Amino acid sequence: MELIIAEKPSVARDIARVLKCTKKGDGFLYNDDYVVSWAVGHLVTLYDPEDYSKDLKKWTVESLPIIPDHIKIKAISNTKPQFDILKKLMEQSRISSLICATDSGREGELIFRYIYELAGCKKPFKRLWISSMTDAAIKEGFDSLKDGSEYDNLYNSAKCRSEADWLVGINASRAFTLRYDALLSIGRVQTPTLALIVERQKEIDAFDARDYWEVEADFDGYKGTWFDRKINDTKIFDKKHADEIVAAVRGKIAGVESVEKEEKKTPPPLLYDLTELQRDCNKKFGFSAQRTLALAQDLYEKRKMITYPRTDSRYLSDDMVPKLKSVASRLYGADAYREYAEYVLKLEKLPVTKRIVDNSKINDHHAIIPTEVKVNTSILSEDEFKVYDLIARRFLQVFYPYYVYSTTKIITLCEGHPFMTKGTTVISKGWTELNRASEKEKKEEAVLPDVKEGDTCSVKSVKSNKKKTKPPQPYNEATLLSAMENAGRFVDNEELKEQLKDSGLGTPATRAAIIERLIKVGYVSRKGKSLIPTEKGIKLIAVVPPELKSPETTGRWEKGLSSIAKGNMDTGKFMGSIKNYVTYLVKASQRPNPGVVFAAEKGRGKAYKPKGSLGKCPVCSGSVLENRKSFYCSRWRTGCKFTIWKSDFERYGIHLKGEDISRLLSEGKLENISMILPQTGEKCICDICMRDDKSGITDIKNVKRLDKV
Repeated sequence: MELIIAEKPSVARDIARVLKCTKKGDGFLYNDDYVVSWAVGHLVTLYDPEDYSKDLKKWTVESLPIIPDHIKIKAISNTKPQFDILKKLMEQSRISSLICATDSGREGELIFRYIYELAGCKKPFKRLWISSMTDAAIKEGFDSLKDGSEYDNLYNSAKCRSEADWLVGINASRAFTLRYDALLSIGRVQTPTLALIVERQKEIDAFDARDYWEVEADFDGYKGTWFDRKINDTKIFDKKHADEIVAAVRGKIAGVESVEKEEKKTPPPLLYDLTELQRDCNKKFGFSAQRTLALAQDLYEKRKMITYPRTDSRYLSDDMVPKLKSVASRLYGADAYREYAEYVLKLEKLPVTKRIVDNSKINDHHAIIPTEVKVNTSILSEDEFKVYDLIARRFLQVFYPYYVYSTTKIITLCEGHPFMTKGTTVISKGWTELNRASEKEKKEEAVLPDVKEGDTCSVKSVKSNKKKTKPPQPYNEATLLSAMENAGRFVDNEELKEQLKDSGLGTPATRAAIIERLIKVGYVSRKGKSLIPTEKGIKLIAVVPPELKSPETTGRWEKGLSSIAKGNMDTGKFMGSIKNYVTYLVKASQRPNPGVVFAAEKGRGKAYKPKGSLGKCPVCSGSVLENRKSFYCSRWRTGCKFTIWKSDFERYGIHLKGEDISRLLSEGKLENISMILPQTGEKCICDICMRDDKSGITDIKNVKRLDKV
């Protein structure tokens, strides 16, 4: 009999259904061949410092650095009952072997291995590695189980990542907190990400806006803008010069110096990985990265409509090719995609190129695409559909022809002054046919007259337009995700630049949580769609050493972790370098920096006291409480994830209070709530609705602009 351990109860139930494990036990399902049980995310964690010695509970400079000879693990107290169930099952004589069915990735591997290690289990185990939660994919996965030892290097990499983050986080946070008498949270990825935001804000603050002018002439049929040939720029910073150009060409005859026409082609975009999906959802819908991840995870786990979302690849593998038309045929069954899927299905041979299928560009999982299940968009919430719609359209787009357009550039000369005119004409929309109706199409400029080199024309009118130079834009979640993914451009070392090209700051699965963490600890605030560093965040970056805020350090770590995962580096060597780094950080924290003083923490030293239960948790029936940042379940320590973040609604100008949440929990919705669209600033009213599926997820629905109410 085999014991299968899934990462979540919902996944375990899906596996049990496929394997026909219909009998119920305490914390597991079973039949004559299998016992299916589950974790609740992480059941095991690393020791806290005080677990090694009670003296370490008190934060003191003398106790640093804290570097145990052997980092130990323990069961998380609030989910220990489920760990005990798993341990007991592992010890039963009827269980001959195990199957690891946690998420197919580095963190999923760590969840299972920590449980296995703490339980003291020595029984053999195999690995289930799947990319979608459809019944067919689960069956196929069980037909091709891998020996657990094939993933030892992945586990070693995950273990080193976990222990290194603990060592740096515990020691650096304590050291800098004690030095500056302010609670300072420091992390390997969190701090360099904050540094990016702070550096951008410095550029904005230092920016000195300048007036400039652009001279525009109407040549009786088309318009041109004066430009400086030497620097190919239209800006004129001297108003007198602009006025001189206007006076020189007004009412004069101009001649066409040159006409350049060029046909251009743009290939279809690559398939989605998680980061690109999060970027698009932020730009198009204003979703936070965390929100997009949650919706994609639901589409994967609960709806079974997309493949594994926590992927960093935008390519498919060779073995996926036979399934592509099957996926397209499923999309053909949905009205929204029938016309486009029909085009793909009628192709005699799919245009499968290296832009779509490339085994060399896949690590753990391929790109996100729809699954082969029947497409039923009616069961999706409004936000779920938005995410699924992007994925479905992108899948079909990759098989469409190039977007083809022609560009025309006319240089018109008048009294020795050159004017440039550009125009674009669409020849074939190609893959852009599938763009959402709400998206702005590529700007198609006015069709230009058919002028030829040597033609003459009169200057019908001319004017100078006053403008101002603009500072860099603050990061929003879309642009920050891009910066995190492409952190190599901030690094000078070419070898590390190449490593960061593959890994960046964090992983697709963790970047959303890093952004939320920066907001939660008070280093960053949301202002509309922008992410603005707080005074505390700016000061932290001012006091930490360069190594702690540089992507280069993360690049070295990721290079080491990647080498461990490939079996090319000894874990002892990697952890030795981390311990040396921690010792350096503790010493660096004690360097004098008298110019920086952190403001006293509001309510520091006093825990936020909930005012009492606001109602019953829709997920687990616990009590819903309030703190400064959110409304949350009292059973969060035992694994309940129900949370309503205040910041998620504040970005829409909605400030929820305890009485609002009580009404939402009891009635399921709040009607006619005033809100502001973050993309446009328009005033609206909306309903805030709790989903009927007991997921605890809230949606903003029935948005109506006030001018249309």
